[in-house]
Amino acid sequence: MPVFAREEYLGRLERVKARMRERGLDILICADPASMNYLTGYDGWSFYVHQYVVVGLDREEPLWVGRAMDAPGARLTSFLAAESIRAYPETHVDSPTLHPAQFLAGVIADLGWDRATIGVDLDAFYFTARAYLELGKALPAARLVDTELLVAWVRLVKSEAEVALMRGAAAIVSHAMKVGMETVASGVRECDAVAEITAAQFRGTAGFWGDYPAALANVPHGEKTAAPHLTWTGERYRQGEVAYLELGGCHARYHAALARTLYMGTPPAQLLDVVKVVAEGMDVALDAARAGTTAHEVASAWNRVIARAGYEKPSRIGYSIGLNYPPDWGERTLSLREGERAVLEENMCFHMILGMWMDDWGYELSETFRITASGAPEVLTNFPRELVIKP
Repeated sequence: MPVFAREEYLGRLERVKARMRERGLDILICADPASMNYLTGYDGWSFYVHQYVVVGLDREEPLWVGRAMDAPGARLTSFLAAESIRAYPETHVDSPTLHPAQFLAGVIADLGWDRATIGVDLDAFYFTARAYLELGKALPAARLVDTELLVAWVRLVKSEAEVALMRGAAAIVSHAMKVGMETVASGVRECDAVAEITAAQFRGTAGFWGDYPAALANVPHGEKTAAPHLTWTGERYRQGEVAYLELGGCHARYHAALARTLYMGTPPAQLLDVVKVVAEGMDVALDAARAGTTAHEVASAWNRVIARAGYEKPSRIGYSIGLNYPPDWGERTLSLREGERAVLEENMCFHMILGMWMDDWGYELSETFRITASGAPEVLTNFPRELVIKP
């Protein structure tokens, strides 16, 4: 069964079609699994093969086009009628001569769209160069146009039903962080800590079951904390070292993320200085994140705080987050950074990640939050922001 009511999906489609009309698109092809889910409800670990959702201005329902083996999953998880599900045969899987985009082109031609202006996801992780070339060869009279992540930008503003799922994801990651902080200690292997964290992520909470996060746990310690995006090894945590946990919670494919830092022993003064500055910067930046302000203003508020203390952070301080699949829980649209003039709107959701990565150590603090109609944002995640100290 799809997660949302049919009316929710039809409303999303109307918003996408409005953007299509603005761009002069007759049809739109989505290859990004999150956008496919957003438009149809389809949910399966099938994105390792080619699959698509096709939105046409003259059709109420989109088309799901995928592997025949996965068509039953489309019937079970999407809101689509049987006639909106089109399956290509197994001969098109990992074949040097037959490609699913050729089958897709045949579906498009059969519906009379072979001369249409067609939007395609040129920057989607799962839309390959060969898929683009095969479409062009099979539809020579059509005009292929980059959508520039059109559906992902529509996804930026969540419905109330989506926000409810993100609150569930936030509850899951907050609990997983508690488990992680209780587990990490001097002598414990990173992989063993991750095993406990992952169990908490998958079990979820009493009200929200845990789905698999789009990205794995980052759990470095010691000098490895100077680099983001490191997962785990069999190394043991050691006394006198800093460590951080950057985790995701997921429920029904909606995400919230959370990062916290701990120290095993007596923390050095330089770490405590960064902790203090980042805490102040978090408060100031969150207070600036209000409907009607720009992403630039939020980042500038943060940068003013750390500049007074003699620090700088060249990377962005946050990004939109929500519905997604591997390899990333971020939506790849709006970033919180200077120069980004997009205006924040109610029910946009962000992961504000204040990572300070020095030469041989690092510190992370983050929250997932929702822009409210007025006033300060709603912080969805719930875990103390203080440095966790383990004597």
